[in-house]
Amino acid sequence: MDQKSRNELKARLEFYRELGIESFYRRSPAPKSDLRPAPTATNEAMATQPPQPTDPGANPEIVRAVIQIPKPIMPPQKLNLFEPAEPSAAPRENETLEQIREDLGDCQRCRLAKTRKTIVFGQGNPKAELVFVGEGPGADEDEQGLPFVGRAGKLLNRMIEYAGMKREEVYICNIVKCRPPMNRVPEKDEIEACSPFLFRQIAAIKPRLVCCLGAPAVRTLLGIKEGITKIRGQFYDFAGTKAIATVHPAYILRNAREEHILREDFEKIRDFLKRK
Repeated sequence: MDQKSRNELKARLEFYRELGIESFYRRSPAPKSDLRPAPTATNEAMATQPPQPTDPGANPEIVRAVIQIPKPIMPPQKLNLFEPAEPSAAPRENETLEQIREDLGDCQRCRLAKTRKTIVFGQGNPKAELVFVGEGPGADEDEQGLPFVGRAGKLLNRMIEYAGMKREEVYICNIVKCRPPMNRVPEKDEIEACSPFLFRQIAAIKPRLVCCLGAPAVRTLLGIKEGITKIRGQFYDFAGTKAIATVHPAYILRNAREEHILREDFEKIRDFLKRK
């Protein structure tokens, strides 16, 4: 497969992932035809008839044992990549973001440490009313050590301003602090290793609203597995505060005509925060 085809396939998979479709399976090919001669009518009839007991009074259990009922073929079960993560270490009372970052240290808790360049902890107002949670750092974020500084970050900045705020007023982070190779979806064990720090960040900030950007953030924080387009724009109870789900800005970059989705959801964010 050439590089162009790889890029097109990657873009298509990311598009499906934002819609909540995260696993696929391929049907097994039909078995090759048997090259043996077709059985005669007599032989076929004999092959399909179960052996009969020679004695009419024979035990009927023998007959039932001979007749084999084929088991139904069950389709592959969809693999749930995300389960609601629970912090392995409960948030500490009056903990600060600086203390959490110090506790994180030069994290080696999962395999992402081997391929990352920089830990992307988070950025913004430590007492923000609004916290954004994305999926994971990308290439630009991995280089700079800051969340949402690439193309998706520029779109997020524009949406924040659309809601009447500035980036400096909010707090932005991700469910994992290190970039997954090739920007793949974080795996379950990686999320389990990193999400306790995310929960502690949110507990330290005490925001009025948490905005989940994309399906992975929704599933990690809220445990909701429905497609993001079905549950976006709705408010949910979360850890003593409220949360709202919307699509990831990267999805809009691939589908520019869908930008109205972000605008609609950010209008709801703006209206919510205006209600004191």
